[in-house]
Amino acid sequence: MKITGLNLDIVWKNKTENFQRIEKELQNQEADLFLLPEMFSTGFCMDASEVSDRNLESLEFLKKMAKEKNAAFCGSAPVEDNGLFYNRMYFVHPDSHIDLYNKRHLFSFSGEDKVYAPGKERIIVNYKGFRILLQVCYDLRFPVFARNNNDYDAILYVANWPEKRVGAWEHLLKARAIENLAFVFGLNRIGTDGNSLFYQESSHCFFADGTEISEKKGNLVTAEVNLEDLKEFRNHFRFLNDRDSFSIEL
Repeated sequence: MKITGLNLDIVWKNKTENFQRIEKELQNQEADLFLLPEMFSTGFCMDASEVSDRNLESLEFLKKMAKEKNAAFCGSAPVEDNGLFYNRMYFVHPDSHIDLYNKRHLFSFSGEDKVYAPGKERIIVNYKGFRILLQVCYDLRFPVFARNNNDYDAILYVANWPEKRVGAWEHLLKARAIENLAFVFGLNRIGTDGNSLFYQESSHCFFADGTEISEKKGNLVTAEVNLEDLKEFRNHFRFLNDRDSFSIEL
């Protein structure tokens, strides 16, 4: 399966401009799955009442792109649902079927927890034979929530992770791959946001042994993930069989 992520320089609070940029960047690209950053249509913004998708415009854009490309599209957007705001990650299949995950761990350092409601479910998507765990940015710091119970093959992280803490982002992505014997694709944004935070190019895809398998060209990050390679690695290194058992209260 070919995954392509877009290192997007997100225009602050401008959905129309961001949609146009994405279309332009991906117009000649082919992949099985396209990945967009956290809050790809607005930037990581706490003005939820102003930028949230009351008319599901970000979701409709993903559905349109998925249909045109005959590929899955994944990214997060601020959404209002039953009077609450969520940082919602969408996984839109080519046939317009939708899986969604509401970000569980909210970034209290920026006040995200005061604006958005936390998700209550751990979501695993089935696509092209892969079982894929959906995660958003700050979730990366909490390995218990992402612990592999032999129920997924890959993790997708979408993020707005600033340059000043990018070392943690890169180390933790590799750690999640190694400890969970899984592919891990972490897509970060680039550029400067409306809070003057700078984001350097730092998107990666790692194999289960921590090896980088992504290639970069322009603003695109691409990786070929092979399920048979993963199964062979897991059959040889059966580390997951020795994991501790526990339950999580959501």
